[in-house]
Amino acid sequence: MITNPHTRTNVHEIADGIYRINTPIDFPDGQGFSFNQYLLVDDEPLLFHTGPRQLFPTVSEAIAAVMPIERLRYVGLSHFEADECGALNLLLARAPAAVPLCSRIAAMVSITDQADRPPRALADGEQLMLGRHTIQWFDTPHVPHGWDCGLLMDTTSATFFCGDLFTQPGHGEQALTEGDILGPSEAFRQPLDYFAHAPQTAATLARLAQQQPQTLACMHGSAWRGDGGALLRHLAEAVVVPR
Repeated sequence: MITNPHTRTNVHEIADGIYRINTPIDFPDGQGFSFNQYLLVDDEPLLFHTGPRQLFPTVSEAIAAVMPIERLRYVGLSHFEADECGALNLLLARAPAAVPLCSRIAAMVSITDQADRPPRALADGEQLMLGRHTIQWFDTPHVPHGWDCGLLMDTTSATFFCGDLFTQPGHGEQALTEGDILGPSEAFRQPLDYFAHAPQTAATLARLAQQQPQTLACMHGSAWRGDGGALLRHLAEAVVVPR
């Protein structure tokens, strides 16, 4: 569903009750890219990633095509960065019951100060019921980057909100793919590596792989369906530099 013909913002359901909001852009050199937000519709709806502040009009328009934006209860972010939470306060202004959802570190160092409403900080491994869906938070410091980084898993649908992991170039025209995303994402990463390559990177990715996700909700590019545990292990092999 195209929600804005000018920006080509579109919405597709990639798992039960989980919608990808995709806005394609073009860099000055002509290379395509995309920003995705994920809307989990439930008794207490969650938006993961806000998109940059300048995308707020089209993102809010896309949310409204699925449900009233005023119903939002949580606005989640992986780490403090413009495409993660640039539009956070604009969303909080439109959704009076919504609160930021983030790691305890993000709450301590950034969100408590920057957000117009106190955040709901999740501990590592903590679960939160949204209604039919239950989400679980995983602290992933410096994976891929940011001390405050963390990621979400919807345990009900085995959907892993994997943030910047598997960032793909292009517009992400295919909302959900079963094709190769590791190859394109690794080719995109090589020139300007966004991974911190911390000592615990391999262990963190292995822990995430143990959750056996079946859908990967990528922040940039297509979402992916398949054996997410195996793909995360292959990612670890690609990004972990031998010491």
